[in-house]
Amino acid sequence: MGQAWQIRLFSLAGFEVKLDLSWLLLALLISWSLAGGMFPVEYPGLSTATYAWMGVAVAIGVFFSIVFHEFSHSIVARRFGMSIRGITLFVFGGVAEMEQEPPHPQAEFLMAIAGPISSFVLACVFWTIESLATASGWPTPVVGISYTLALINLTVAVFNLAPAFPLDGGRVLRALLWYRKGDLQAATAISSRIGGAFGAMLIVLGILAIVRGNLIGGMWWILIGIFVRGAAAGSRHQQIVAGIFQDQPVEKFMVPDPISVPPDISIQRLLDDFVFEHHFKMYPVVDGARLMGSISIKDIKKLAQQERSTKTVADLMQPCSAANTVTKDLGTNELLQDMLRRKRQPRYLVVDDGRLVGMITLKDMLELVSVRLELERG
Repeated sequence: MGQAWQIRLFSLAGFEVKLDLSWLLLALLISWSLAGGMFPVEYPGLSTATYAWMGVAVAIGVFFSIVFHEFSHSIVARRFGMSIRGITLFVFGGVAEMEQEPPHPQAEFLMAIAGPISSFVLACVFWTIESLATASGWPTPVVGISYTLALINLTVAVFNLAPAFPLDGGRVLRALLWYRKGDLQAATAISSRIGGAFGAMLIVLGILAIVRGNLIGGMWWILIGIFVRGAAAGSRHQQIVAGIFQDQPVEKFMVPDPISVPPDISIQRLLDDFVFEHHFKMYPVVDGARLMGSISIKDIKKLAQQERSTKTVADLMQPCSAANTVTKDLGTNELLQDMLRRKRQPRYLVVDDGRLVGMITLKDMLELVSVRLELERG
């Protein structure tokens, strides 16, 4: 879900609610399948326009149901001090975007179970409305919309209780395994494998549905299965990455004593003696023992070629700031998440009391992650 395809809708109790444009496909399919299939069969005699707006009304109800489901997760997460960036709706439902893992199994369990409980509550609310509407002789569309929303919320609750990570039931399972084993990594590995198997089962069921003539339903089962398998593997990989850098300072993974350049040399000399020689994209600028800033290929590209002999490093360098420096005791996992989430520059100078002690790059960290994942697959 890229940022470019997301629309910010509103804030709810401090949580930003965003809509990924892929969700519009889900809304369209819900409206179309209900207006052209279920509603004419279950509630005959209504006009085509009535069936159409009933389908749209259910799609809108599903939107708010998903927001309520994810909001329940977010409220519990906040209760246990977990930071939630926001809630995003996309083609397979919604997600509360957590910035870190739960602090303990109890938090994981309560946060996970809050979603299905909220969907069960909504199912009961809509069934109550449907019962009142039927008993009171309210218009048929009200009966049909409320019944359908009750059924959808019940389905969401039951499906999410499947013990397949990263579904809510899988997170409940991970919490129980975590509590029993005392090891989040092991609990994630087991629940992720179950999630992958569950996704494979959905794919097989989808293929069987297509063979039996249910093309649209089968395709949805296959797509959901692929999503669950991918999300399970991604969650496992994310946990491995977090385990590598958890509670480890930047100092442990930095490259010490990086090659630095003086501020008074020309840009042409910088290119000839450093860039073309060492092939790095960023260099610390040091005057004696004092770190002055950094200069990168990106800075040099802004300069006209004929000015390379007259301009110096000091003219183009970026002074030391939070944009290019970090302290040696900063948590590596925090830095990595910030790099990936905010798409900030992929290399930083590591300083200690204003003194250059090393450099850390996204490339080096990802290469370490790649090796660990390769060993994990082995």
